Amino acid sequence: MEPINEHAIHRPGAVSLFFVHKAAVFAAGFWGWLVILAVRGGPATGWHLVAATGAITTTLAAVVLGARYALQRNAAVRHEQMMRVLVDMSWHSFAEAARGMSLVDGSRGNDVIPLAPEGRRPRR
Repeated sequence: MEPINEHAIHRPGAVSLFFVHKAAVFAAGFWGWLVILAVRGGPATGWHLVAATGAITTTLAAVVLGARYALQRNAAVRHEQMMRVLVDMSWHSFAEAARGMSLVDGSRGNDVIPLAPEGRRPRR
């Protein structure tokens, strides 16, 4: 069995790295088109405006998606760490509570875990 790569584990989130890269590729394409139009010279036309608008829009989209992806990834890592700590705490508290307790109730002769009786809660 292959070892699990920590970086290959699925992280929850709506934005995947695919969409960040896709927006960055489109931005690079629009910027390249704008540079080609600018280098060729001549008067500014509607195509210059389309190329500039596309370059700016896709660049902003790539930056926003990249920031959102980074935030979601960090939140998922923090959530995973918190869940591990919670499981460790609950396991250690169970082990500590069970230490010294017998899992066999001698009076009944069967396997039970004795629980403390519940007290009545005051009514409000």
